[in-house]
Amino acid sequence: MTAQRRIRPVLGLLLGAALLVLAACDNDKEVDPPAELVDLTPKIEIQRVWTSSVAGSEHLRLGLRPASDGAHLYVAGHDGDIRALDIGNGKDVWRTRTDLRLSGGPGVGGGYVVAGSSEGDVVALNAADGKELWRIRVGGEVLAPPAVSGSVVVVRTVDGRLHGLNAADGSDLWLNEQNVPRLTLRGTAPPVIVDEAVICGFDNGKVVAVNLSDGAVLWETPVAPSSGRTELERLVDIDSAVHIVGKDIFVVGFQGRAAMLALESGQIWWSRDVSSERGLAIGSDRVYIASATGDVLALGRRDGAPAWEQKVLHQRGLSGPALEGGTVVVADFEGHVHWLDANTGELLARMGTDGKRVSNAPVVVNGLVIVQTDSGMVRAFRRVEAAE
Repeated sequence: MTAQRRIRPVLGLLLGAALLVLAACDNDKEVDPPAELVDLTPKIEIQRVWTSSVAGSEHLRLGLRPASDGAHLYVAGHDGDIRALDIGNGKDVWRTRTDLRLSGGPGVGGGYVVAGSSEGDVVALNAADGKELWRIRVGGEVLAPPAVSGSVVVVRTVDGRLHGLNAADGSDLWLNEQNVPRLTLRGTAPPVIVDEAVICGFDNGKVVAVNLSDGAVLWETPVAPSSGRTELERLVDIDSAVHIVGKDIFVVGFQGRAAMLALESGQIWWSRDVSSERGLAIGSDRVYIASATGDVLALGRRDGAPAWEQKVLHQRGLSGPALEGGTVVVADFEGHVHWLDANTGELLARMGTDGKRVSNAPVVVNGLVIVQTDSGMVRAFRRVEAAE
């Protein structure tokens, strides 16, 4: 492991503290505290369905998030365990011990379950029975779920690289690399496979499309220019996955912009100044964003026009959003899960987990909202339909 790879995660961990120090040193501004949660009379009924757990890490922001192929739910723990769960009841279908310090994944597709480690290992399992198929080392920490097709696994590492691996045996197919600024947030955007392309955001504020078969660059678009006097001011990381709907790409970055791009060319159709490192969700006519300040925003999907903004969760360190049945679901730094009305932003319901931060967006499968806390609790909720 190079010196650069050892130093960079430390910088990411220190960034939050550095931002707090800067805020405290500014005599003209008070530190903005998290909003306190007030008593809530639920407008919808939420039911806890089941609870499971894997090993977590409360002090590291890891890219461990449940994934599903429709048959099972797959979860990974920081101690190396990867488990397939029955979606209906949360019970184990199989469990595999990899003995790796897993930090990104799992990614699921083509009959494979793939995860990456803090040391740069990538391991692939058979989705049906959990049997290990291969493992390799890519050399950089993996902080995002790999993208998996039937023939190619794409892995994003913290050193700005996209690795294209043969899904059958893990051998190298191609490598694409972007410049990494000296100071970045701790996190990386997951790659997304669409047709014969891979789309991914990077720490330099660019969205890049590469050919799935050989890694050749198809286009690259700077979504937000890096500007400012200090390295902190110049942060424009894109650390959340792009979302693709038809021929449109939606993306948001930290201290940057939310934007809609053309899938074929990367041309920006619209953009709005928004800061978010946790991501967005796409509805039929709106884009929903959990901002860096803990506010939840709704923008028009076709033009980016503001629709509503909800500040009741201000500075509560929100996860990325997910959509379920006309609601926007986010979780916060104390493990609370919040349901908001997708049309108005009104807070509808709140449920708890284990009191620990939820860094990654909830997952919605078969009407269940599933969250994984940073300590490793996995909990499934279901919205109860009102009786007619």
